[in-house]
Amino acid sequence: MSATFFTARVPALLAALFAATGHAQAPFPTKPIRLIMPFAPGGSADNLGRVIQPALGEALGQQIVIDNRPGASSIIGTDLTAKALPDGYTVLMVTTTHTVTPSLIPKLPFDPIRDFAGVSVVVTQPNILAVHPSVPVKSVKELVALARAKPNTLNFASGGNGSSPHLSGELLNMVAGIKLQHVPYKGSGPGVTDLLGGHVQLMFAGPLAFEQYIKADRLRALAIADKRRSGLLPDVPTMAEAGFPGVETGTWYALLVPAKTPRPVVDRLYGAVEKIMQQPEMKKRMAGQGVDIVASTPQQTDRILVEETAKWAKLVKAANIKAD
Repeated sequence: MSATFFTARVPALLAALFAATGHAQAPFPTKPIRLIMPFAPGGSADNLGRVIQPALGEALGQQIVIDNRPGASSIIGTDLTAKALPDGYTVLMVTTTHTVTPSLIPKLPFDPIRDFAGVSVVVTQPNILAVHPSVPVKSVKELVALARAKPNTLNFASGGNGSSPHLSGELLNMVAGIKLQHVPYKGSGPGVTDLLGGHVQLMFAGPLAFEQYIKADRLRALAIADKRRSGLLPDVPTMAEAGFPGVETGTWYALLVPAKTPRPVVDRLYGAVEKIMQQPEMKKRMAGQGVDIVASTPQQTDRILVEETAKWAKLVKAANIKAD
C-alpha cells in the first residue's frame, strides 16, 4: 500500500479523532434531565420540585422533566433511581423519610446511602409543636409537667407511623422523659383537623399547616423544633429556648443521584442548585412557604444522609416504632 494512501487518510483520521474527543468532553448536560419524584403530585416535595424546576432548568440550560413515581413509602421511585445510569440525567428528590425508612423496612431493594450520591439538601422545614386551646399549658415546660402529672392521657397526632410529626413526638418523649400517646392518621391533614376539633391534644407539623390557626387563636404554638425561630412565627421560641435542647426535627428536602455519577457532573448540578437558591425571587418564595434555604454541598449532603440515618435508627429502636 502506498505512502500516498496513508497521507491522504491522515486528515480524515485526525478529524474523526478530534470529533470523538470533542464528543467525549461535551459539557453536561446535553439533553433533558429527569427529576424522579417518589411521591404523588400535590405534596410538599412535589410542590418544591415544581417551584425550582424552571429556574434549575434555566441554570443548567436544559429542560427538567418531573416524573412522579409514588408508592410503597417512596421506595418505588427511589429504587428506580438507584438502578438508573449514573450519568446525571436521573435525579431524585427525597425527604427525611429517606433516612427513616431503612429502620422501618430492613429489606429494601437498595441501600439508601451506598447507592446514592448527594447533590444538595435544598431546604428544610421545621416542625412546630402546637396544642389545642383546651389544654391548660402555655409552654413546653408546662406541657411536660402536665404529662408527668397525668401520664398516658395526652395524645399527639401525626401523618402516620415513621412520619416526621410522629418522630418529633417520640423524640420529645425521650428527651423529656414523658409518655405522650401517638395517634397516627393517613396524612397530616386529617390529624390537623382532629387537633382543631380537640379530639387530640397536640401535634408537630410544618408552619404552613398551623400558621393560619395559630394566628386565629384556634391553636396555641409552644415551640419550634429547630435551631432557629421561624420567619412566619418569629415570636414562637425554639425547643432549646423552651428548655428542651435536642428536640430538633423537621423535614429536609434533598436531591440525590445514583452512586458513581462522575464528580464533575455532581458538582455541575450542585452549582446550579446553589445559584438558583440565591436568587431574590426564590428566597422570597421559600420564605413565604415557611422553609429555610440550605443548599448544602455534595460532601455535606453525604454526611447528612449518614448522620440522619443513624439518628433515626436509634430513635426507631428506642421507641419501638413499626411501619404501618
